Amino acid sequence: MPSSATPAVDAQQPPSPEPVRSPLDRYFRISERGSSIAREVRGGLATFFAMAYIIVLNPIILGAGHDKFGHQLDNGQLVTATALTAGLTTILMGVIGNVPIACAAGLGINAVVSLQLAPKMSWADAMGMVVLAGLVLMVLVASGLRQRVMDAIPNGLRRAIAIGIGLFISLIGLVDSGFVTRNPDGAHTTVPMGLGEGGQLHGWPVLIFALGLALTFILIVRKTQGAILIGIVVMTFVAIVINSLAVIPDTSWGLSVPQVPDNVVGTPDFGLIGHISLFGGFREVGWLTGCLFVFTVLLSGFFDAMGTIIGVGEEAGLTDENGQLPGMGKILMMDGVAVAAGGVGSASANTCFVESTAGVGEGARTGLANVMTGGLFLLALIFTPLARIVPSQAATPALLVVGFLIMAANVKEIDWSDFTIAIPAFLTIISMPFTYSITNGIGIGVLAFILLRIADRRAKEIPWLLNAVGLCFLVYFLLNPIEQLLGAK
Repeated sequence: MPSSATPAVDAQQPPSPEPVRSPLDRYFRISERGSSIAREVRGGLATFFAMAYIIVLNPIILGAGHDKFGHQLDNGQLVTATALTAGLTTILMGVIGNVPIACAAGLGINAVVSLQLAPKMSWADAMGMVVLAGLVLMVLVASGLRQRVMDAIPNGLRRAIAIGIGLFISLIGLVDSGFVTRNPDGAHTTVPMGLGEGGQLHGWPVLIFALGLALTFILIVRKTQGAILIGIVVMTFVAIVINSLAVIPDTSWGLSVPQVPDNVVGTPDFGLIGHISLFGGFREVGWLTGCLFVFTVLLSGFFDAMGTIIGVGEEAGLTDENGQLPGMGKILMMDGVAVAAGGVGSASANTCFVESTAGVGEGARTGLANVMTGGLFLLALIFTPLARIVPSQAATPALLVVGFLIMAANVKEIDWSDFTIAIPAFLTIISMPFTYSITNGIGIGVLAFILLRIADRRAKEIPWLLNAVGLCFLVYFLLNPIEQLLGAK
């Protein structure tokens, strides 16, 4: 009689075969990071729509400046340069760095280029200094000095630099919108600026700004994805309607008049690409001032980029137990390449955008999301007529919103109980908007920190590298009397 017992089954089951992974999956390590192609594409879309406002905003900031010879940059060419460099550098960061961190022209750095560098030289010279800053950054990464330079600046002072830049671009937004205007010298008043015209707000364009600011802040409070871009698009539409119904002089709108273009698709104008002079700026301002300008461009985006890289990496769960991202050297090198590429394209320095967290929130974990984001920036090149209809009043609310977000993220991180850091931080923050110079703010903060630490008998706590930077800034502020003493003037 046959046994009814079930035959023994070998407990040693053969391992199940690993699922076949596509070359795309293997290269970007999509499955390994717990993501999928669909999630990466979705994340790339979210990041693009969260930061697409830069296509409009960067041309407004750069276009507002004049170089030493009175030349302004063309808005259409700036739109092309902004979209092109953002697309290429974002794709490079994704393909080489393999992180979902997009790049575009950095707010704050473009203000340095437009309002500090360009007025003392030609645009080509100013963009050449941006390229030099990128090259220096790449050398710092290759030599391992970038981390040492970062460590030399106290955390409180780094935070203050970011806040000062936020206030600086907020002031630019208030002025460019017409909400705040400069009082003419003939008024013989001690008040340099005032509300609107003669202390009152006038005209539809200023109303567009006020409504846009309110709308964008409401969307921020409600945690709406792409709040800044939505605010710009909605208020541009409102401005087009108002401009078509009311008789408004074109000059009231600033650089761009809200009128529906004949075509939404146009040929991109690459006229600014490669229009640089690497060392021409040094002939205009001298080697010391030129080096400080390069240092200012470098420092303006240096710490923001590092913080953004770590912050986005942590949110995506890509950092190790020490808070380090895999392949950090490649990521930092691509950041340096982005700075230089922005200068070559005359779009100002490109840097990492914190809006990349929008893509991470949608599931992005690899550089494939960047390929999607960068591809959309390149696609935007043929839609430049749409970007050119956005008036300053519809775009500048974004500057105040970004200024607020920068302050909210950094002000609480400063140790206000330690006066040797609190006072330099305060001086840094107020000096940038009040002297209309990021360079002055950084220099005053560094010198104040060194002085107060020495006065507090804590000179040994000052890194030698910071002392060297402080010496450069001391010469910078005393440059005029030094030149007179040496008979150079």
